[in-house]
Amino acid sequence: MNLNALSLKHVIPSSDAKVYAITSLGDDVFVTRHNSQKVDVYDAGTLSLQRCITVPGLGTQPFGLTACIINSCLYVSDYNNHSMHRAQLTGSNAVMKWSVANNPTGLSVNGAHNVVVACCGAGKLQEYTTHGSLVREICLQAVLTSPWHAVQLSSGDYVVSQHESPGVVSVVGVDGQFRHSYRKSRISGVGQMKYPLGIAVTKNDDIIVADQYNNRILSMNSSLSSVQELALSVDGGIQQPVGLCLDESRGRLYVGEFGGKYRVLVFNDVQL
Repeated sequence: MNLNALSLKHVIPSSDAKVYAITSLGDDVFVTRHNSQKVDVYDAGTLSLQRCITVPGLGTQPFGLTACIINSCLYVSDYNNHSMHRAQLTGSNAVMKWSVANNPTGLSVNGAHNVVVACCGAGKLQEYTTHGSLVREICLQAVLTSPWHAVQLSSGDYVVSQHESPGVVSVVGVDGQFRHSYRKSRISGVGQMKYPLGIAVTKNDDIIVADQYNNRILSMNSSLSSVQELALSVDGGIQQPVGLCLDESRGRLYVGEFGGKYRVLVFNDVQL
């Protein structure tokens, strides 16, 4: 994977609201922001705002967002209300809700087409069917107390970011046990992370991480033995990246900013 020559294609500006999460499905790009009960939907071709999906009862911090092509739905986590919202993207656009463990943050869809929730306040991962039935709960080891985002690798293990400084990115099994971990500056030139949050994973299990308070994006291999900072040319630099989305079909990386002007940065030319 070549991520060192990415070109900035476009900047989606904000209406004075922090960006929390980004995902894409087909020709749509979805974005959640602070204190909004809706999901903004942009056209992936023009990157212009097309519509909004209202999510009744959504709290002020919808940190997690993911979409499932098989179930044609959008999932949004509700940090404040310890719940999950599922919006149907076809037909009636109905929204359903169910309770999860404390303070859900990052979301992903795994190979079984279930939604995986990182529960930051509970120190665990939960996997649900598209209709809200609990499939599996993964209790993480005590040192992984604040999981922010988890994505399943092709091995079945999960890569998990930890909302801490110094930050940790770990690969854990379905039993919650560590396989690999990157924490300290054991790799020259990269150093410690400060609150790593959003994660994206390529089809080859390469890992992209938003290192929030270092204002940078990192690339890691699946064993976490090789880590590099991406050289991304952005006017004013990247400001507190939180949300990440990799659209492999377009060779595109989306980065959402929690700081600065609260932009969504759109990078082209991701070579996989």
